Amino acid sequence: MSGWDKPGAILVTGGAGFVGSNLAISFKRAHPERNVLALDNLKRRGSELNIRRLASENIEFVHGDIRNPEDLAFAGRDIALIVECSAEPSVLAGFGGSPAYLLNSNLTGAINCFEAARLHRADVVFLSTSRVYPVRYLNDLNFVEEETRFSLATEQPFPGASANGISENFPLDAPRSLYGATKLAAELIAQEYAEMYDVRVIINRCGVIAGSWQMGKVDQGVFTLWMAAHYFGKSLKYIGFGGAGKQVRDVLHVDDLFDVLEIQLAQIDQFNGKIHNVGGGLANALSLQETTAICREITGNRIDIAADLQDRPADIKSYISDNAKISAACGWQPNRNPRQTLTDIFDWIRTNERELKPVLHG
Repeated sequence: MSGWDKPGAILVTGGAGFVGSNLAISFKRAHPERNVLALDNLKRRGSELNIRRLASENIEFVHGDIRNPEDLAFAGRDIALIVECSAEPSVLAGFGGSPAYLLNSNLTGAINCFEAARLHRADVVFLSTSRVYPVRYLNDLNFVEEETRFSLATEQPFPGASANGISENFPLDAPRSLYGATKLAAELIAQEYAEMYDVRVIINRCGVIAGSWQMGKVDQGVFTLWMAAHYFGKSLKYIGFGGAGKQVRDVLHVDDLFDVLEIQLAQIDQFNGKIHNVGGGLANALSLQETTAICREITGNRIDIAADLQDRPADIKSYISDNAKISAACGWQPNRNPRQTLTDIFDWIRTNERELKPVLHG
């Protein structure tokens, strides 16, 4: 992170979650001279398991909530960087119930983080999502149905779409889910803070992030969910799109995410206020069918996988990040492939089976 030398602590919000805890630890290991704070409300089951892990790395855990501005005050302390990882991460959030927690956490909470950065004169990393791209447009793309996956065709009806995936030029003028809407709104406000208050902000639209210490569920964390089901012998379902498991996502190892953040922070003025896709990309995309095959090979287990033909709200047939913009800006490309990522998840589950079984199998 040479080139980024603002004095003060690094505050990671959502710091006991999957992405937040891994980034907090990576920042501390890379910069042991800095204080790293991990703030989390511990809402997600299993996040409490990270408290001891954070402490073992000399990271200060703060039980707080970004919905409360006073929890972000840190009076008398110098905060140099806020890494905003906290969110209600499920695209299904708000369906069939109140959107209040989603809106207050993902939008109001993000604004509170930007305001805290203004008051502390801190820089910001805002982790947005590929889910800002409209669902209907993504599903209206041209696909080639192959034996194990839906592949993007060369010719596409929208700008910003190609066989390489979705770029930042993809149109945004259609619904995307409340989850995606909160993240898109937060992106816009982050850019206004950069322009109006000189808060330097890095905005990354991330695809699926995976790795160890992710408490995967059916609505979020699919690669951990898949590996855990194979490890513990639980059944699964291929949901929607014909029930064949051909839907595709790119997967980004959480350590690759840290690598690009280090590069961006070292050149923060170049990235300030700009939006970049940061995902696994075409080379690291795989379908559920293909994920099943890898999980079988790694675990040696075969499990029952049923077909559910009913599409879920806001579900998409395929999403692959076109990383051309970020690669052109700084040369970054992911280094870990999906098999490495799934192997890391397997090793983590095997090493921590007793602690994780109630969370991932219960």
